[in-house]
Amino acid sequence: MSSRKVNETEARDGRTAHSRLGRSGSTRGFVIKLVLMAAVNAFGLYGILASWAVANWGILAFLVIALILANLVYFLPGKRLVPFKYLAPGLTFLIVFQVFVILFTAGTAFTNYGDGHNSSKEAAVRAIVANSETRVDGSSDYRIAVFQADDGSLALAAQQQGSPLKFIGTERSGLQVLADMTGDPGSWQIPGYTALSSSEVLAVQEDVAQLRVPVPGSGASLRTNDGYWAYEYMPGLTYKSSQDAMTAENGTEYRPDDGGNFVSADGQRLTPGWQVNVGFSNFAAIFDPKILGGPFVAVTLWTFAFAILSVLLTFFAGLFLALLFNKPSMKGRGIYRALLFLPYAFPVFLSVLVWAGLLNRDFGFINEVLFGGAQIPWLTDPVLAKVSVLLVNLWLGFPYMFLICMGALQSIPSDLYESARLDGAGPWNSFRRITLPLLLVAVGPLLIASFAMNFNNFNVIYLLTNGGPRDLDSATGVGATDILITFVYKIAFESGASQYGLASAISILIFIMVAVVSLLTFRRSKALEDISS
Repeated sequence: MSSRKVNETEARDGRTAHSRLGRSGSTRGFVIKLVLMAAVNAFGLYGILASWAVANWGILAFLVIALILANLVYFLPGKRLVPFKYLAPGLTFLIVFQVFVILFTAGTAFTNYGDGHNSSKEAAVRAIVANSETRVDGSSDYRIAVFQADDGSLALAAQQQGSPLKFIGTERSGLQVLADMTGDPGSWQIPGYTALSSSEVLAVQEDVAQLRVPVPGSGASLRTNDGYWAYEYMPGLTYKSSQDAMTAENGTEYRPDDGGNFVSADGQRLTPGWQVNVGFSNFAAIFDPKILGGPFVAVTLWTFAFAILSVLLTFFAGLFLALLFNKPSMKGRGIYRALLFLPYAFPVFLSVLVWAGLLNRDFGFINEVLFGGAQIPWLTDPVLAKVSVLLVNLWLGFPYMFLICMGALQSIPSDLYESARLDGAGPWNSFRRITLPLLLVAVGPLLIASFAMNFNNFNVIYLLTNGGPRDLDSATGVGATDILITFVYKIAFESGASQYGLASAISILIFIMVAVVSLLTFRRSKALEDISS
């Protein structure tokens, strides 16, 4: 066989092997894609069914659209859809974790959502009626079992203690006498009804707790909390849907107001209320001096001061150390760099808790050892607490600035310094005219990001001082070192009455503040870049 034929045979065999390898890889990739998309579709279908069950139509619509688009992108052929295969996961997570959160927070900011107003009007009506019920004096105990009627409604089968009387009833029919029933109510065979097992009762325990079976001729209703025993209760308040009003036993009427509560003519308010739209009331409360105006302004000013000072202190400390250790002639500078980077390597919350112990007034290392047992109130004096927060944040932040400044300094051409030296420029002029402008171009966006991070630096404030020392005259629990994000947390969770709508309104203001400052500083950094070019 000639060498030409041998080469053609080898080439043909190579193409065949490559074709088989390509088909094998394509099949394997398709199988992996099929498995992943099956998992995505299963998870999405579960979310759709769960949203359907709670009537959350917004999430249901999003999941349906997202699943349809995902299947079209990953299964339809064509090169035009290839970019979307890479963009789809990121866009989905962006919508879920950023856009949705912002929109939900913005929507909540215009409501009275919080303690006493955290549900619907229907749920509030049920809660008010249930809270007004009192057990009928001298009424019998009933041994009961939970049944389900053929129409799907829940029913109670009951036997009166100390009496042969036996009953079955729903919320509509009321108690009806049964005959020829023996044994425990759960063992009764009642036409048109099916007994529920313990596990089935647990599955609908909320509906069972809300079930009220009228007792004929008394005005009372049979009510159970555990599904085994029931008692007669008389409602103190009755809701009339036709009039949309609550009526008390003494005839007093309570009608709904714009704030999501039933209110009587003399101003008496029933709780709980329900969630309603209150317009710009939350934003007005933020700037009202009688509500949050004073604390909000003070906290906002300190938030800006804390964020700006933290960026400046960490940046210039990191820059100073970077200039110091950027000299090639320095021996062991690699070891020094590693040691300086250590504070950044430890978890922030651990470092802050250690500093809280070091700064303890009575037993802290700093007071006991460095100041000879002096009781300096580092964390309990308003001014010293602010100084302590800034110093601890400096300790945590300078290694990062040191790292980025070191990298930026090494990227500046040495020829610029040689030219400046020949022109007679000294070290200070070289730093001011060359190093700093070029450095700001490189690290400007990172400084903006650092400002945004410190503007919402919850961990350092909360773990070190808990926002304190607290202002005892303020009902919000605001303290001297609270920044806006910890202020929001206290309003939402620690003020004694969770006010999620008000906290969401402040969160929107925080978002606007950070966005405006970032926009302005980005424009400034762009101007610096134009100058340097």
